[in-house]
Amino acid sequence: MEETQKAVTDAATWRAGREPGPGVWRFTAEPQESSVPRTRHAVRDRLLAQGMAGERYQELVDDLLLIVSELVSNAVTHAAALSPQVHCELMIDPERVRISVLDGHPYRPRAQENDPVRPGGRGLLLVKSVTLQAGGECDVERTEDGGKVIWASLPLPAPGPAGTGDGPDEDPDY
Repeated sequence: MEETQKAVTDAATWRAGREPGPGVWRFTAEPQESSVPRTRHAVRDRLLAQGMAGERYQELVDDLLLIVSELVSNAVTHAAALSPQVHCELMIDPERVRISVLDGHPYRPRAQENDPVRPGGRGLLLVKSVTLQAGGECDVERTEDGGKVIWASLPLPAPGPAGTGDGPDEDPDY
């Protein structure tokens, strides 16, 4: 998997190749099943490298990894025929973390109702539910070239008491 730092701020500029800002990482993968765990691991490693380890961040990291797994899996399953690559972008700012997945398929997916008889089809419903429960937001946007970006943005947890060792700049063994 290739990691680049070409940042974009919205679906219209995703493919324009703008230079990245701080706190933005892109992971590009082939549209195949093995890309799901590789992308999830790359995102997890980046989150941990950015200081999101410890109890304070556990629920956020778990939610983000579930979201990235579902979004990349959907792109691989439904867009592979029209999308030679799947792009995942991770953006971290002081207030939130945003995960976006871009593919070249024009179909705009919708969250399906929970139907216990029908297998599959609930990934976006799960993403929407996890995102809203965390106090975030998610959406689907079209790109200029006819593809789509599906994104979810989750708020960072409130800082814990000083000296808990849960902050990204704190050393619990110091």
